[in-house]
Amino acid sequence: MALRPIDNALPTTTPERPKKQPKIAVATQKQQDRAAADNGENQVPLPSSGDATVDYVSSVNLKPLSDPEVQIQSLIEDLNSKNWIKVCESLNNARRFAVFHSPLLFPILGNIVLVVAKTMKNPRSALCKTAIMAAADIFNAFGDKLLDPETSDAVDGLLLQLLLKASQDKRFVCEEADRALGSMVSSMTPLPLLQKLRVYVSHKNLRVRAKAAASLSTCVSKMQGLEEMEQFGLAELIEVAADLLNDRLPEARDAARSIATDVYEALTKDAEQKMELWQSFCQSKLPPIHALSMLKIVKP
Repeated sequence: MALRPIDNALPTTTPERPKKQPKIAVATQKQQDRAAADNGENQVPLPSSGDATVDYVSSVNLKPLSDPEVQIQSLIEDLNSKNWIKVCESLNNARRFAVFHSPLLFPILGNIVLVVAKTMKNPRSALCKTAIMAAADIFNAFGDKLLDPETSDAVDGLLLQLLLKASQDKRFVCEEADRALGSMVSSMTPLPLLQKLRVYVSHKNLRVRAKAAASLSTCVSKMQGLEEMEQFGLAELIEVAADLLNDRLPEARDAARSIATDVYEALTKDAEQKMELWQSFCQSKLPPIHALSMLKIVKP
């Protein structure tokens, strides 16, 4: 005999139980409710996963300090603070000193340059970029004064850090470092700066080589004719160009072509037989294969 279905039979599947809300979410909701009830008073701040926001102030928007004679007294100490937000503020103050109160900054300029270079090594990008911006303002404010014996060694360290930062992958840091290198080249006499940059065009890091080469070529283009180039050494300039012409990076090769062209124009300015003079010069200073490369760059 067939069995009749029983209407009140137990269900074959168990309904899914509602999930408990995570305790951390409940706690967060309670905090939000309490904050709303208090209109924001006595609210317990939740931990932040990111850094505090840092405003990058352009040089044209900087303002003079309210009491520079007093604030200069603690500037070095503030720049060495363990609180990175305070260091950022102090770097911007150093920039304000450079732009508006440079006579007060000059007596401690060497120490300031050392601290700025050290801060560029910090892995926190906000500190690094602000330090680079400070370097640019210092270059623009002091120019050749940075080449004085009291600050020259500190500038060497600063130059290396700028070349390294201009060579890294973080675009906004790299671009800022490029601008600072541009400020350095435009604010200083070419010859002594060439002597500093010469060391880095043979650096083991190919990106550092390329950045140094670009700055060096700009220095050469600023030189006032053959006499100034001869003070550095025409032979050394053409050797640098020949070496960079075989570099792996296009930026370095472009710098090599620019240097070679500037030397050619200065050397042959008053010559009637320009290519003959250029060929003789290259062959006397370079190995044959490098001399041939130099001859191919310049077109009469």
